[in-house]
Amino acid sequence: MSTTIEQVPTSTKQTTKIPSATIRFAGDSGDGMQITGDQFTRTTALIGNDIATFPDYPAEIRAPKGTLAGVSAFQVHFSSEDIFTPGDQLDALVVMNPAALKTNLGDLRKGGILICNSDGFEKKDLELAGETENPLNSQVLEDQYQLFKVPMTKIVETALKDLKAAGMSTKEVDRCKNFFALGLVYWLYGRDMDATLRFLQTKFGNKPQIIEANTKALQAGWNYGETTDAFVSNYKIDPAKLTPGKYRDINGNTAMAWGLMTAAKLSDKELFLGSYPITPASDILHELAKFKHMGVRTFQAEDEIAAITSAIGASYGGHMSITTSSGPGIALKGEAIGLAMMLEIPLLIINIQRGGPSTGLPTKTEQADLFQAILGRNGECPLPVIAAHGPGDCFYVALEAWRISTRFMVPVIVLSDGYIANGSEPWLIPEMKNLKKIPIKHAPEQTDGSKFLPYKRDEYLSRPWAIPGTKGLMHRIGGLEKQDVTGNVNYEPDNHQHMTNTRAQKVENVALEIGPQEVEGPETGDVLVLSWGGTYGACRTAVELMISQGHKVAHAHLRWVNPFPKNLGEVLKRYKKVLIPELNMGQLRTLIRAKYLVDAQGLNKVKGRPFAIAELTTAIKELLPK
Repeated sequence: MSTTIEQVPTSTKQTTKIPSATIRFAGDSGDGMQITGDQFTRTTALIGNDIATFPDYPAEIRAPKGTLAGVSAFQVHFSSEDIFTPGDQLDALVVMNPAALKTNLGDLRKGGILICNSDGFEKKDLELAGETENPLNSQVLEDQYQLFKVPMTKIVETALKDLKAAGMSTKEVDRCKNFFALGLVYWLYGRDMDATLRFLQTKFGNKPQIIEANTKALQAGWNYGETTDAFVSNYKIDPAKLTPGKYRDINGNTAMAWGLMTAAKLSDKELFLGSYPITPASDILHELAKFKHMGVRTFQAEDEIAAITSAIGASYGGHMSITTSSGPGIALKGEAIGLAMMLEIPLLIINIQRGGPSTGLPTKTEQADLFQAILGRNGECPLPVIAAHGPGDCFYVALEAWRISTRFMVPVIVLSDGYIANGSEPWLIPEMKNLKKIPIKHAPEQTDGSKFLPYKRDEYLSRPWAIPGTKGLMHRIGGLEKQDVTGNVNYEPDNHQHMTNTRAQKVENVALEIGPQEVEGPETGDVLVLSWGGTYGACRTAVELMISQGHKVAHAHLRWVNPFPKNLGEVLKRYKKVLIPELNMGQLRTLIRAKYLVDAQGLNKVKGRPFAIAELTTAIKELLPK
């Protein structure tokens, strides 16, 4: 998105201006709901609205068709004001079959717009969804919502009859009904179709029949909204007042990949990624693999252990090294993470969290790997841990993690999650000249005959980064305990105690670099909401809402979850109550209670979905003075 916005088409019907809207496309996993939502998001970004998205899809590549388990959905919140979440209740819901209606209707506000593909509610479709009666015939739907029963399949077949006569299959024609739905919603919210038409030309450039079919379906949807008597008006949402500059729509994994490449550039390093595919982390590998021509090296290893050990080797060789995975993969990397910690070399270990344990909920979000990141290794093995708070923030988290990793010669764990990785928002593209360099010094050649001391430390307790082959720097490495300064293998009890203390203190010293904990809201008050990771947007919005109602509530969001900021204990004591919302069973709350002896209260759930703002405001109100 740029500050130059596209014009919207003109409707002859009444237009109502509204500040924001939340819509959701839902259908079978083969109905193209993800591409439909993605196109709506891109077009909305071009108009200049602030946006936040929430893709939600099944774990199976092709889940049983028409079933509740096979429902795929894409939610978009767009506004003329700043927003930080994909929205709570839906203003409009588009469903393609009974299963999509059954699993999503509960999120639609009363009086909201409900658009149903009535052709998808045949007897077989109802049976697959466990329905005995057609819900579209229910008076309840008519009474509680603005119900629009649209025969999308038949309209698309009519619109594409010439193409079908020319040989296009019934299945191919049926696949275009999602673009009919997209065209109808474009009309409903005054969106322009040009960006999507350009997308079709780019994606299907060598398939002119597919381009023509989807174009006709898209236009048929827009024309249906404009010409049918069922829709009497549409809506307009003005552009948001964003900071001037050049924007683009970006999701968390793409931002993470771009941040990594930028960090490599700022530190004059070549980037190496050793990774094994796993949902939802794989897209970082996919994105980085596109930039081989820019010196990015990606290696799809045979397993997680090979992935991280290849990255350790690259780091030893003097490169910016990264390994990516999700919870189960991080578990397999555990021993090698300990090796990297013992080697005291820079390395980024990126965990895109998902619902667990084991395979768990591969496509759903969760924050349940915090204990794993901080405690999940054998021996005394503390590591710095940083967590992104939103899609665009992944870019800056990558820069900061690499800066700390190289400054302290220590592996850093970077946490994101499925909600951040797949969600998107407008992102102000930074100017390279405005980003701080990441200076790196390697140990210089030693030609005076003196012995190289690989564990001689600086003021941060960091050891020198020696490139193999450099004259005079021959030294021993490995997982065995080393003698401080000399780096010789050493089993002496006092040395092991000293090295354990030194490595722990080095990680604690990171707190000197990350700055104090900031608070949004009053400096003292009744409730402090303490959050980390992807709950940032919902917590910030909920606290701002409570402050606007006159309550003494504040918000502190942790960027580094190990070590904590130096002043965090003092911040916690300034409030009568502390609430820690987490998409786990209370992992940060346990750490905070143990370290600061604060009776923090938890708000916890593990349902594979982010917090709604209403859940947070309800929990905050329960802690306020009666």
